[in-house]
Amino acid sequence: MSHDMSEEKLPESHGSAGEVADHGDPFADPGLPAHEPRRTDIDERAAKRAERQVSLMFVISMLATVGFIASYVAIDPDKIVYIFPLGHVSALNFALGMTLGVALFLIGAGAVHWARTLMSDVEMPAERHPIEADDEVRADVIQQFRTGAAESGFGRRKMIRNTLIGSMALVPLSGVVLLRDLGPLPEKKLKDTGWKEATPQKPLQLINMSTNSPMTADDIVIGSLTFAMPQGLHTHDEDFQQRIAKDALMLVRIAPEDIKDDTSKELGFQGILAYSKICTHVGCPISLYEQQTHHALCPCHQSTFDLADGARVIFGPAGHPLPQLKITTDEKGFLVATGDFDEPVGPSYWERAR
Repeated sequence: MSHDMSEEKLPESHGSAGEVADHGDPFADPGLPAHEPRRTDIDERAAKRAERQVSLMFVISMLATVGFIASYVAIDPDKIVYIFPLGHVSALNFALGMTLGVALFLIGAGAVHWARTLMSDVEMPAERHPIEADDEVRADVIQQFRTGAAESGFGRRKMIRNTLIGSMALVPLSGVVLLRDLGPLPEKKLKDTGWKEATPQKPLQLINMSTNSPMTADDIVIGSLTFAMPQGLHTHDEDFQQRIAKDALMLVRIAPEDIKDDTSKELGFQGILAYSKICTHVGCPISLYEQQTHHALCPCHQSTFDLADGARVIFGPAGHPLPQLKITTDEKGFLVATGDFDEPVGPSYWERAR
């Protein structure tokens, strides 16, 4: 005997299936649990105590920032101390790490404690809406923001507000202080070079760096590039590398009619021009010269200078022309300098004019 399965009565389901049948959609929004007030919501003394705790964290954060700066100034970078269980560590690094860590931690901890005890914790669900909001939604958001700001107590709890502002304002000073470690201040170290000893009454000879001997004008031929250093500087000197980094000179000879810059021509001698060898971009030594165009090229970043036109920059990242040295000859016919460069050598820095 056949049976129509479509009409067969299925047994009644039990358990969860029955519950689904009884309670409807299993994915229905259950809603939010009832809001339970915190102690600080109903006890003003507790709220005041929480306010003092948050403010104390912010005040200690400010003191830690001051301690960071004081440690940086007062502690010898070479001082080593024993800290259990770390062992022997740098006193300066330990002090800086601890003070900065405390300053940052307490700002975060204070903000969390403030939010958990004093700011409103009422959840406000909102249905999804299109990205572009209408005027009514915008007005509602602004009103919610104002309500949230009022409930946070930021304006009413002035002690928290002021200490938070103070701690947040002081913390960046830690980073500003650390900028000092970028290197020693240039002061006037880059303003003068070893050529400053030269005067018209007591000039300094130009010493060929290859032969270590003074040069005459005839030693410099058109199209050549010669490197020189000031008289009295020797390669075996203990501070030679430090001094040559500023004193290094390059000499070129250009037909006088090809020199475009009149000032440059006056500083030279019979077409011989003396320029700083130090690139004005980041201080690399210039060593490439193209005699047909009179262009000098820095090999580091390809800054190019026209030596026939006051060594002005014609390509690359260099910011200003190469400084030029005034030269002439002494009674023996040797090339000499009568003063320092017309401006500081090397890259730009804050204290220089340009």
